[in-house]
Amino acid sequence: MSGHSKWATNKHKKGLADAKRGQKFTKLIKEISVAAKMGGADPESNARLRTAMLKARTENMPKDNIERAIKKGSGEMDGSVFYELTYEGYAPGGVALIIDTLTDNKNRTASDVRSTLTKSGGTLGATGCVSYMFQTKGIITYDDNTYNEEQIFEVALEHGADDVTSSDGMIEVITAPTDFANVLEALQGAGFEQESAEIEKVADLNVTLDAEKARKVLKIIDKLEELDDVQQVFSNLELPDDFEDSDEE
Repeated sequence: MSGHSKWATNKHKKGLADAKRGQKFTKLIKEISVAAKMGGADPESNARLRTAMLKARTENMPKDNIERAIKKGSGEMDGSVFYELTYEGYAPGGVALIIDTLTDNKNRTASDVRSTLTKSGGTLGATGCVSYMFQTKGIITYDDNTYNEEQIFEVALEHGADDVTSSDGMIEVITAPTDFANVLEALQGAGFEQESAEIEKVADLNVTLDAEKARKVLKIIDKLEELDDVQQVFSNLELPDDFEDSDEE
């Protein structure tokens, strides 16, 4: 299975679409808290918490922030109750969207997601309308100017990765969600510094649009990701080979 869309690779290079670090930390703190609440405060016996903590460390989140998030989730400190909600829909051009959220107010989140989509020409769909098109995978990326694929391949496959591919200046390590933490830790232990590391929903088949329509879809995704309750947005958008984002700074 080859990597996800070129947009996702570009997004990794830009640092998750240039999201503000504070906003990224807020989303990670919620994920850590929910993981601790669901599976306990011990990352050794709680794979989801271990993964969330690894993601936080790759973003250089201070240790104190991580520990407070765990304590809130495990009940050692007062904290909000968060709900996991996933929305599905379409952007213009028939591009499928999956929007993962963590919220303490279901009505607010539903209203914000619906409003953001419809104002931008998208539509909110019923549960299951697009999720069958995606598989959940761990995706770890490396700069191929720093490492070569053979170096990464040897360590990744030995520790349970499904595949290693190269394209557009990036090396992608693809894992099952359950193997993500083990593979990432093994690669870090071998001295490889990743560009990004995420559990993602990867489309089985991508949709390619012309540059103008692709920019409209990217703007919708950016607006959705700016919502405080939205954790991640996944799509099956494939950018054309000659695509240049005119909005890039």
